[in-house]
Amino acid sequence: MNILELQNLKKYFATQKAVDDISFDIQQGSIFGLLGPNGAGKTTLLRMITGIFYPDEGNITFNGKKFDPINDVVHIGYMPEERGLYKKMKIGEQALYLAQLKGLGKAEAMQKIKEWFVKFEMQTWWNKKVEDLSKGMSQKLQFVTTVLHEPKLIILDEPFSGLDPVNANLIKDEIFNLAKKGSTIIFSTHRMEQVEEICDHIVLVNKGHKILDGTVKDIKNQFKENMYEVGVATRPEDLATYIFEVVHHGPENLRIKLLHDSTPNDVLKYFINKDKAIHSFNEVLPSLNDIFIKLVEGTPEARQFEPVQ
Repeated sequence: MNILELQNLKKYFATQKAVDDISFDIQQGSIFGLLGPNGAGKTTLLRMITGIFYPDEGNITFNGKKFDPINDVVHIGYMPEERGLYKKMKIGEQALYLAQLKGLGKAEAMQKIKEWFVKFEMQTWWNKKVEDLSKGMSQKLQFVTTVLHEPKLIILDEPFSGLDPVNANLIKDEIFNLAKKGSTIIFSTHRMEQVEEICDHIVLVNKGHKILDGTVKDIKNQFKENMYEVGVATRPEDLATYIFEVVHHGPENLRIKLLHDSTPNDVLKYFINKDKAIHSFNEVLPSLNDIFIKLVEGTPEARQFEPVQ
């Protein structure tokens, strides 16, 4: 079942087409990556999904019915990249206030807040003010206030910003747990390695248009280039062959690209005939970061992204 369906969405600002005829579906319980360079239209899409903006054209279906921003927003948790916490308000009071805004009674809200504060080791923060927190501590609080009412749809925009590796793993584990319990996650980030690790399905947008839509596995297979990593105990002296091209070589491994109509079996036969022992042989798929840069190459926005090593 699709929790969310976007059909031919358009949103214009003066002469700018922020979102120009974008459609895609999100399955319930999935972790969905919404990707794109700055200015691609991601934030505008998220604001239409949360009812902050109304589309100029197109339809949004939420949980099988036409999206109703007034009544459906209670089932959505949105953690924007720009933080929305009250700096002068005490943390415990703020968490309670935001939980009640999402429809929880005071007793239920207090119970859930305490559970999350214990889980994230935030018990001693209750009387602190947001302005006294580090960026990472604020990030943990924002995450808790986004998910504690157990929304059907959770939107996380750069959720790991400012977090150390330990707390980033803590948030990541909770994202997986929430998806297992049936929540759907929309995950927006510039960190492609996080997308590969976390997301089931991705959509890539650029200049208001959708340019890629599919599962992470299918997309990486779609852009593969017949590259393989061969682990050898000793490197053959003569690698002149019509079967493959050596792209990179190390002390005990070669990265090769198949030529013409060659197959992996042809490569294996080649090394066997050379009387060389092979201790590993793996296909090398492109990273999402490589695919991203390839698809938006030549645009000013693409220059901010550096390849993932």
